[in-house]
Amino acid sequence: MPSENSELEVLRDRIREFVAERDWDRFHTPKNLAMALAVEAAELLEHFQWLRTGADDELPEPRREQVRHEIADVLIYLIRLADKMDVNLHDAVMDKMKINREKYPADKVRGDSRKYSEY
Repeated sequence: MPSENSELEVLRDRIREFVAERDWDRFHTPKNLAMALAVEAAELLEHFQWLRTGADDELPEPRREQVRHEIADVLIYLIRLADKMDVNLHDAVMDKMKINREKYPADKVRGDSRKYSEY
């Protein structure tokens, strides 16, 4: 049975291979990767900037493909940053979800968008 990490590990390994083939590892410091991640997230956000509501149906198909590519860029840099910092993304997400469940108990926050410190 594959581990819960297996798909992320496959992606990590493919990204490592891509980087190695181009001799880019020396440029991939945590600072540079975090900055690249922020830039890619901003490029993703740009597609939604002037939409009336930002609903999914406001994006025409060619734009949706561009959004898809930006999402991929964000994930690539996130996986690379986690790899360089020896962070197991699966475990980090599971840990953070546990924290979020405690901060945002479903019976208290259902249908409420306020931050946990506001209720």
